[in-house]
Amino acid sequence: MDDNYKEIIDTQTLARTLRRISHEILEHNKGTDDLVIIGIKTKGIYIAQRIAKSIFDIEGVEVPVGELDITSYRDDYAKRNVNTSKIDFSIENKKVLLVDDVLFTGRSVRAALDAIMDYGRAKEIQLATLIDRGHRELPIRSDYVGKNIPTSKNEKVFVSLLEKDGKDGVYIIKLD
Repeated sequence: MDDNYKEIIDTQTLARTLRRISHEILEHNKGTDDLVIIGIKTKGIYIAQRIAKSIFDIEGVEVPVGELDITSYRDDYAKRNVNTSKIDFSIENKKVLLVDDVLFTGRSVRAALDAIMDYGRAKEIQLATLIDRGHRELPIRSDYVGKNIPTSKNEKVFVSLLEKDGKDGVYIIKLD
């Protein structure tokens, strides 16, 4: 890594953070009854799968995990009518936990909320994010946060995950 990259979360800290978030989810929901987890593509899916595995390790219960493609719901991208979501379970009257890697402006979460509504009426929708970097443009907050990292607008937060990038870690990248 060059001087423009600064590691803020290493592999071990990332694992501990996801374990802590899993415990918080279980505590808040008083277990796993009616809980489903949906990861926002792309890296939210891997984090959602890890949280589900952690919940299984703690409770011995498999929580359904889905994948949500929000591309066609975004207000800042050209509209595409391609939907690669994979939600093979009902969300009717369920506690839906949306999972994303970085919470920034809130626009991805807004799009995810719109997309989720197409799948039914959830009892409750919660949000878990690995990183909250601030700079919200919409009144959206995360129920479960791995780490709050104040950033400037000329910085980017890069979440590196083993499944996609070959290594776990979170970095701040200075943009020129």
